[in-house]
Formats: sequence, C-alpha cells, structure tokens
Amino acid sequence: MRRLALSVILVAATGLAACKPEAPRPPVSGQSALDIMEKVAVAANTCWFKSGDAAFKAYQLSPELSSFSGRPRIFLVRKGSRDDRPVLVVQAEGKPPRLDAFGPLLNEDVA
Repeated sequence: MRRLALSVILVAATGLAACKPEAPRPPVSGQSALDIMEKVAVAANTCWFKSGDAAFKAYQLSPELSSFSGRPRIFLVRKGSRDDRPVLVVQAEGKPPRLDAFGPLLNEDVA
C-alpha cells in the first residue's frame, strides 16, 4: 500500500509538473508545510480543474490550508455527493515539509 501511495504521488507530481510555471522555483528547504500546500493546491486546481481535464469533472477540490493541526491539506471530493468523505487527501507536515497522500482514489483509475 505504501509503495502504491508513493507511486501515485510521483504520478501526480509528474502530472503537475506538466503544468509547471516557466520561472525557476525557490528551494523547498526554507518553506513551511503551508507554503508547500498552497503551491500544491494552486497547481492541482490549475492542472486538474481549470484545464478542463475530463478525468476530474466528477470531483471538486476542497482546500483546508489553515488547519490548526499543523497539517495543511487539500481534499478531492465527489461533486454533488451526499457523502462528504474525501476520495483523496494530500497533506504536508514538518520542517522540512513532508508530503503524504491517501484515500480510496489511490486504488481507482481516474482516466
């Protein structure tokens, strides 16, 4: 399961890299978990939703960046579903920040 989660994170990072900005990125070492998750949320919104990617039309992004737990995170939830549980959670914590992703979407085909 851990290997699958790492694979999904790598695939997501690769997908988000396709939408990368042209400007060079600053080093991560001095950034907080919140800084990283703000960038992840913007990139996910741009690449998955604003781009019109059909694979994500059934979902919506729900950021929870001002978390008092010290783990800012984003949720991917099904649109219009009465079930409020997220299908994907991406969160960061620590210094330097460590990303983690989990949820049932990691076991499903999105395309």
